Amino acid sequence: MNKRWRNAGLYGLLVVVVIALATMFFDQSPTEIKSQKYSQFIDDVQQQKIESVVISSDKSIARFVSPDGSGRVEVNLPQDPGLVKILTDNKVDITVQPTQDESALVRLFSALVIPVLLLVALFFLFRRAQNGPGSQAMNFGKSKARVQMEPQTQVTFGDVAGIDQAKLELTEVVDFLKNADRFTAIGAKIPKGVLLVGPPGTGKTLLAKAVAGEAGVPFFSISGSEFVEMFVGVGASRVRDLFEQAKANAPCIVFIDEIDAVGRQRGAGLGGGNDEREQTLNQLLTEMDGFEGNTGIIIIAATNRPDVLDAALLRPGRFDRQVVVDRPDYAGRLEILNVHSRGKSFSQDVDLEKIARRTPGFTGADLSNLLNESAILAARRNLTEIAMDEVNDAIDRVLAGPEKKDRVMSEKRKTLVAYHEAGHALVGALMPDYDPVQKISIIPRGRAGGLTWFTPSEERLESGLYSRSYLQNQMAVALGGRLAEEIIFGEEEVTTGASNDLQQVARVARQMVTQFGMSDKLGPVALGRQQGNPFLGRDIASERDFSEKTAASIDSEVRILVDQAYERCKQVLVENRHILDKLADMLVDKETVDSEELQYLLATNDVKMAGVV
Repeated sequence: MNKRWRNAGLYGLLVVVVIALATMFFDQSPTEIKSQKYSQFIDDVQQQKIESVVISSDKSIARFVSPDGSGRVEVNLPQDPGLVKILTDNKVDITVQPTQDESALVRLFSALVIPVLLLVALFFLFRRAQNGPGSQAMNFGKSKARVQMEPQTQVTFGDVAGIDQAKLELTEVVDFLKNADRFTAIGAKIPKGVLLVGPPGTGKTLLAKAVAGEAGVPFFSISGSEFVEMFVGVGASRVRDLFEQAKANAPCIVFIDEIDAVGRQRGAGLGGGNDEREQTLNQLLTEMDGFEGNTGIIIIAATNRPDVLDAALLRPGRFDRQVVVDRPDYAGRLEILNVHSRGKSFSQDVDLEKIARRTPGFTGADLSNLLNESAILAARRNLTEIAMDEVNDAIDRVLAGPEKKDRVMSEKRKTLVAYHEAGHALVGALMPDYDPVQKISIIPRGRAGGLTWFTPSEERLESGLYSRSYLQNQMAVALGGRLAEEIIFGEEEVTTGASNDLQQVARVARQMVTQFGMSDKLGPVALGRQQGNPFLGRDIASERDFSEKTAASIDSEVRILVDQAYERCKQVLVENRHILDKLADMLVDKETVDSEELQYLLATNDVKMAGVV
């Protein structure tokens, strides 16, 4: 396309040159200019035979119409200062104009310069329309994949930590590319596709970069959203172009990030669903495993929404392996912290093991952000090293937002918040089989007036298994703040600060009854099934598959669970009122109480533990 347009431009320029030359040599002026002596010119002026004169700007030439009207006359003027007075005395109109050079060179230049400039302008406009960031009218059907013939991502498997199982799966893929003969000798086939599944920030894209850095083969990377445009057929065209480039450079790796943007289930739209996205998906399915093979091309895709992907995309032969990249455990977090701590200056009191234990549920991106925030805090405080205080403050900042120490709090509000948080912490500390209290603070953060941090159990987080007693304790702890306000200030003085706590209690109680089968009356049965089609807003609504009588029973069982949690919480706070007062006083005085201070307070006072339900 570029060559064809370039040739057309050259032909056009040649035509313009030929026309200009023809004009120069064949276009002669029909009127000839006669010359006259200066003395004869002065005589004609004094005899008033000349009515008007045109004088050049340098006063060297004068032109006028001959007295007999036969043509134009030109006179070379000497340096005569009295000429103008002679002309005006004889009533001759004087006009001063620039001299017109009618030489062949000037005429050639004037005939060529404007057409050439127009052609150059059109050429640059065309190039901009082709390659510029604006209009993509000439190449919108081409693939937008970034191609690295010799990948230089500066990332290897040594930079990937905390996800050893996923790394092992992709290490085998890289090994297959490097040593294909060892696998094919025993009949093994190269996997066609690897789907990386996991929450955001767990390292899916980082793994793809590591594969590119380790494999040493051409690497194509593209996002799923880059396939689909407003024009019909563009997505499918880009898929074809991508695989044509990949086949020409096989063996190679194609990485598609956020594949759920193009790989969603078909037939879910209105009016039949034969839209542009589905055409793109159909072309992708055909290219991955259709009538023609794609030997030597490995597809690596990443998504955090595997539930919305089309079943035809997930089958073996397209994505042979589905690798779960989950949140790291304690050992994984420690490895990740060791990786991201490179290049940072830490003081002697910084213990990465303590940081790893205090950050359950954090992903690799969260831990990287945590250490970066701690470095920023250290720089703001004009420190040369990152201390443990900066790390702890960064953890609190990431979890709950920055402190609002400049907010002025009245003593009454300060006391109210102190009792509210002390209620949460005391009930949590005295409940059996519950997470230990990490820190209590009445410093406002984000939208919260105060916060109580608990350290979640590593085992519970990894397994996702929560016992009935734990859920009952969770509801009691959530009610601790509201009940502390009631006991200390009276029912008329309770505030709206417990609104989120009450929502959590209602949600947990309803899940226990309808999803977990933890109701004595209804028994082990799941009520209300989730819609199977996660589109058109139906993924947030559940289908009701029970009667009105059962619905009333559900409401009754939820009320019973909430009342039980309320009574247990109230009993703990009433029986340990003296500890509640001391803990609230400590919070008013210090604003923050850590786990060691809370344990010392409980150890030095008479404590009555909560009973088991």
